[in-house]
Amino acid sequence: MKPTAISADVLFEDFRQKLGLQWAAGQGASERHFDEVAVRMARSGADLVGYLNYIHPYRLQVLGEREIAYLQDCEPAVTERRIDRIVTLEPPVLVVADGQTPPPSLLTLCEKAQIPLFMTDESAAFVIDVFRAYLSKHFADRLTLHGVFLDILGMGVLITGESGLGKSELGLELISRGHGLVADDAVDLYRINQTIIEGRCPALLQNLLEVRGIGLLDIQAIFGETAVRRKMRLKLIVHLVRKETLERDYERLPHEPLIQDVLGIGVRKVVIQVVAGRNIAVLVEAAVRNTILQLRGIDTYEKFVERHRQAMSSNPSDD
Repeated sequence: MKPTAISADVLFEDFRQKLGLQWAAGQGASERHFDEVAVRMARSGADLVGYLNYIHPYRLQVLGEREIAYLQDCEPAVTERRIDRIVTLEPPVLVVADGQTPPPSLLTLCEKAQIPLFMTDESAAFVIDVFRAYLSKHFADRLTLHGVFLDILGMGVLITGESGLGKSELGLELISRGHGLVADDAVDLYRINQTIIEGRCPALLQNLLEVRGIGLLDIQAIFGETAVRRKMRLKLIVHLVRKETLERDYERLPHEPLIQDVLGIGVRKVVIQVVAGRNIAVLVEAAVRNTILQLRGIDTYEKFVERHRQAMSSNPSDD
């Protein structure tokens, strides 16, 4: 049975309190409905411009601090052109996050085009996670996410993260280390039963990986047939963040594995901070190996806690 569409006013009311939403423009389109295409959420902005990383039409768009800066830090004529491009691609809803103030011209165009525009003080990353989980449950069984999907040591690993952190470059390095590419940029995910999610590459992007400064690479032609996979089961999400995001939103040593809801199924997740000088490819491989151990029942953190407990009991304080 095909899921029913959802309207902007229902979305707004469902998250008015949780996200502290304000409806800034386009209230005349409150009953405007959109369907499962909106699940393919995107962030627009300078870091997403390219052959594959463009502003996706008809998708719910989230604009954070960097995206608003991209719109405003230029000549007025360029600002107008960038805003007009977003509006003409007809997103069902625009959400301005990170406590940012929308440019007046964006409010004007959204009002004219009757595109609902919400504002929130919550972080753009959090808003994306909340709406994606909500929409994916509403339009269950299929979802498209932005990221690089790889076969690493026999495990399906989706690399996601903040824009501009080099996800595709990391994917290329991992492929050069012998791992396999499933999809770059857009990953189609399917819930094939109550416990398994399968990831595939859209036919248009098959075998392709985009690297800034180089362009499109045909991974199969460059590295051979063993460097690509047609599909993999999603077992791990590796999320790349900047230092400030890690310190603000995540624990340094989580006492239990992080879990991200994808199509109603919990998928293990690790967060890696990206800074100059770190070998992220090695860290990703280590995260995959550690996850394999955890799936086998070997928990390094629990072993450390138990070792610490034993040390404390054998060396009681003088008190």
